[in-house]
Amino acid sequence: MLNNIAKRIYQNITHKENVLSFILGLALVLCYAPFSYYWLVVIILPTWLYSLQGKSSKDATKQGFIFAFGWFSAGISWVHVSIDQFGGLPLAVSLLLMVLLCLYLASFLALACYLAARFSYQKQLNLWLLLPFWLLSEFLRGVLLTGFPWLTLGYSQIDGPLATFAPIIGEKGLSALILIVSIAVVYIIKRRRVMVNIALLIAISSTYLALHNATWVSLTGKSVKVMMVQGNIKQEMKWAPELTWSSMLSYLDLTRQHYPADLIIWPESAITAVEPSKQAQDFLQIAQSSAVLNNSAIITGIIDYNINSKNYYNNLIVLGKGSADDQQGNYQYNNLNRYSKHHLLPIGEFVPFADWLRPLAPFFNLPMSSFSRGAYVQKNLIANGYHLLPLICFEVAFSEQLSANFSNQTDLLLTVSNDAWFGDSHGPHQHLDIVRMRALEFGRPFLRATNNGITAAIDHQGKIIKRIPQFEEAVLNVQIPLTTGLTPYASYNRIIDFTIPLLLLVLALMRQWFYKSRQC
Repeated sequence: MLNNIAKRIYQNITHKENVLSFILGLALVLCYAPFSYYWLVVIILPTWLYSLQGKSSKDATKQGFIFAFGWFSAGISWVHVSIDQFGGLPLAVSLLLMVLLCLYLASFLALACYLAARFSYQKQLNLWLLLPFWLLSEFLRGVLLTGFPWLTLGYSQIDGPLATFAPIIGEKGLSALILIVSIAVVYIIKRRRVMVNIALLIAISSTYLALHNATWVSLTGKSVKVMMVQGNIKQEMKWAPELTWSSMLSYLDLTRQHYPADLIIWPESAITAVEPSKQAQDFLQIAQSSAVLNNSAIITGIIDYNINSKNYYNNLIVLGKGSADDQQGNYQYNNLNRYSKHHLLPIGEFVPFADWLRPLAPFFNLPMSSFSRGAYVQKNLIANGYHLLPLICFEVAFSEQLSANFSNQTDLLLTVSNDAWFGDSHGPHQHLDIVRMRALEFGRPFLRATNNGITAAIDHQGKIIKRIPQFEEAVLNVQIPLTTGLTPYASYNRIIDFTIPLLLLVLALMRQWFYKSRQC
């Protein structure tokens, strides 16, 4: 019996279609940062879809699972860096955890492939049915078990021509466009309704040409001088109690050397003393005085232990000038001009089933892994008279959370992170491209401050104005032009995100009904 099982596994692994699906899934990582060969997606995806068209529900599910497993195995390999280097687990166990994560993520595309075959009137996978089910599976991946909306197809196009559509239909809409183009190419190659599919590609190309120079927001003519400090403090040193003061002072010393600036941004948990301890308050008063003296505001990450609720929060606070006419500085413990992270990272910031998992391994007891959530909707930070919409680390992948806190008063988007957890991997580069996509979608400059890179200032078109390389202690000084107005996506993103997959599903089902009725 065991021999038969082993034989079947070997046959599945070595079957040429399975090998092709896995290799094409692996190759998809080349479309994303740091490689950014965005054009490869219209080679890889049509090639795989060509082999997938017409498969039974069983075979389609298997091929979708294998393709997605390769996609995520290569694409989120950066997760293994944190597990392996900081999790305290044997290599075999850390690899097993990565495999389980990739298997879980692959199940969403497998489900989409199954449904695309199951609801086809021919009971064979139909690519136009796969289109809406793929998008709906991505929605599920972004919400189930707190969500992991990383590495969707749209992000591969931040430097490609399809990025022109992002201020209108957002990253999720770009995913739909990539699939539409790929499916049309497949049917042209298969010589099925060739003229219809060519007309579809011409329509997309013509729309691109018409929109290429469109402007959705306008420059105000004003700018803000921003300083971002990258401390480059090693993760294993960051939380050492004996290094707390030297770590915090390094940020203050670097800042003092580069005054003046309207806004000064320090990264996530730059202050490693926990608020409101005496150690934290002593340092905050020094930083507060420094910022006020130099007519500036400092926004910094800090951990807050709320005395009343007995909960820990991953926070951003404002030191120095808050409003434009604030001459004394508005910081005080537990004031309202602060932000508490809402979307927490599983394991890293909270541990599901903690009573069971924490005793198993150091991986489930990482430093600062017991946070509580902040509110979903919070006021923008006000620093030196500017309104900044803050997000911490992983939250920037959730466009709907940004949208819930965005208004026409928002001057700048801000995210802080500590990517030291992920070393020299793809993760920080992919993270930066997600930030760039958010800037393009919402038409606002985006500031990204990190502990060890990649710290960057991004304009309202998603272009990098200036950046600091990884693993360098450095300060970025940059003048950021401000914008006003709203992109179509900023105005209607909730409607757009839900309408596109549902409309495509209705159209695909109507198409199925039409062709089925013609055969009757």
